[in-house]
Amino acid sequence: MVNVTAIIERASDGGFATYMLESFEKFAAHGFGNTAEEAKEDLFVAIEEFREMLGDDVPQMNITFKYDITSFLAEYRDKFGLSGLQIITGLKRKQLQEYLSGERHPSLKTVRKIEQGVHDFASKLMDLQLAYIRL
Repeated sequence: MVNVTAIIERASDGGFATYMLESFEKFAAHGFGNTAEEAKEDLFVAIEEFREMLGDDVPQMNITFKYDITSFLAEYRDKFGLSGLQIITGLKRKQLQEYLSGERHPSLKTVRKIEQGVHDFASKLMDLQLAYIRL
């Protein structure tokens, strides 16, 4: 099993694209779709098609997907909202909107700040326990 990193990017047409960072001698697989999930699935299909053609030259892969900021915001803004992401990350809504539109691109420091804020929030959710109280 080979560990592979795939990047998910927002395309200029509003769709999503995925590509693997690692290079393989006999193939290069990409995925495209209207959503990040569709692009991921398309990448898996492309890998399987290469595997059918090339056999053992296409290794079994454990793929870790990484979002660029624009694709992350586009994919998750309906779930968090930019106002929610402002609270989670500590960044201004306008700044997040500019990253979403592609008008601006964040620095590595800002990318890590967004990532840390989302991970901290997710950790709090994982620790959350709800009680059922019968009325």
